[in-house]
Amino acid sequence: MAIAPVILSNARGSFAWGVFHERHPKLIEQVLAALPYGPTEREKIERLLADSTTGALEPLGPEVHDHAQWLEWGRGLWGRPWGEAPFLWAESYFYRRLLDATGYFRPGAWQGIDPFAPFKNAELASTAVDDELTALDRLGTLPPQDRAKALLSSALWGNRADLSFQLTAPSDTQAATALLADDSDLLWTELERSRGGQVCLVADNAGRELLPDLVLIDHLLVSGLATRVVLHVKPQPYFMSDATMADVLATVARLRAAPGAQAELIGRRLWQAMKSDTLAVRTHPFFCAPLPYRDMPADLRAEFSSATVTIVKGDLNYRRLVGDQLWPPTTAFATAAARFPSPVAALRTLKSDVIVGLNAPLVAELDRSAGDWRTSGRHAVVQFHSPR
Repeated sequence: MAIAPVILSNARGSFAWGVFHERHPKLIEQVLAALPYGPTEREKIERLLADSTTGALEPLGPEVHDHAQWLEWGRGLWGRPWGEAPFLWAESYFYRRLLDATGYFRPGAWQGIDPFAPFKNAELASTAVDDELTALDRLGTLPPQDRAKALLSSALWGNRADLSFQLTAPSDTQAATALLADDSDLLWTELERSRGGQVCLVADNAGRELLPDLVLIDHLLVSGLATRVVLHVKPQPYFMSDATMADVLATVARLRAAPGAQAELIGRRLWQAMKSDTLAVRTHPFFCAPLPYRDMPADLRAEFSSATVTIVKGDLNYRRLVGDQLWPPTTAFATAAARFPSPVAALRTLKSDVIVGLNAPLVAELDRSAGDWRTSGRHAVVQFHSPR
């Protein structure tokens, strides 16, 4: 297989360039407006924005706990413009530097304060979430197969408010049209074949995306498709809305306090599952590393190897799973994800350039009709590969 070029962010007008020059400035503005950081933190945050758009890559200071690790990860990149680093690497380093600038790791008043918590909390507390959770009361009225499809669709579309928890989604024409690849039957077949094993789910975003992930986990446990689920989250705030353990606890609490009877029941079951370790929440430093999953360390590889199925959620996990590279879209998903150590399903809405597993006529039609189809979030894939 030919090696596809790694995505960089130095091409003006590209999606990756826009992340650094358009999205990150807006993010910084929102972070500074959301929390009353003092002059020291504000100066460091603003300097990060300037450095990442016009400056050169500088390593973290020798006093920080992961200085040596990042020094190694950035070997050959230090002193070069940010845009010459791989996009995945540079984006990861931006968020690591943002935590450093806010004082997240330093002793002091801001230690351990998630700079993205105001956004996550506001989304989770919204009245729209009440409506979505109340809709879960319709779960019991659906045939089991339709219920499973609806829950998978909700987990796939995540924080798209027009689809999340719409339990009629399996027959929704718009959703079907937007789904560019659908291996969901293969996923359910594998789950049924390996019924009663351990399933891993690698979370992406908190808030309205984590809610349907947890509801899907509850379904896997209650149905017996899994006797144990391991939910993997980030060890620290990462990107703007990635889920941490604090977000898991807040989301389960939201379910337990929900107005709908079904949501409240699911919340209680998840709480008990965590207490009994049938739902185990795990994390690993590698989840904040600027590397693809093919470079995961041995201990994490061993954990995934023990899973009957691993479900990876979201755009960032997809980029890490197949490699953040300019693959021809017709590259087989099985080829790009071949080095993952367990049967793996990717549930992903398209919000960046990388994509594999599509047929040539579909790609040609998308290129003709929707120039931003790779990044708009209007399309999605459910893709599955089993190395066994």
